[in-house]
Amino acid sequence: MLEGRVRVNGIRFHAFHGLTKLERQVGVRYRVNVELDTDIATAAETDDIGHAIDYREVHAVVVEIGRSNSFHLIETLAARIGRELLARYPAHRVRITVDKETPVLDGVVDSVGVELELPQPEGGPDR
Repeated sequence: MLEGRVRVNGIRFHAFHGLTKLERQVGVRYRVNVELDTDIATAAETDDIGHAIDYREVHAVVVEIGRSNSFHLIETLAARIGRELLARYPAHRVRITVDKETPVLDGVVDSVGVELELPQPEGGPDR
């Protein structure tokens, strides 16, 4: 076993999550970071993408979930992304950060966000 971490940082997209009417109609930009803890031994030995978690696919999953849904809470968005990634890939654990850039607040804030960490549930994907 060679424990590693696949990271995809700074995934950005425009979406319509939030509590306010403005956020749900006009939307704001989101930034997502993903880390998947996994055994990279076979991928490192074979140099074959078929034995690795393909970060292009991870990116596509995050953008698809982010753009095709409209959640009230970014906690829901983060959990949905994390659960989907664990269902698809042989990771032991996933860490997700979701930042809402320029949120609708009474004041100036660069972003608000949530971070979560989820373990692979029993019976998760074997690859």
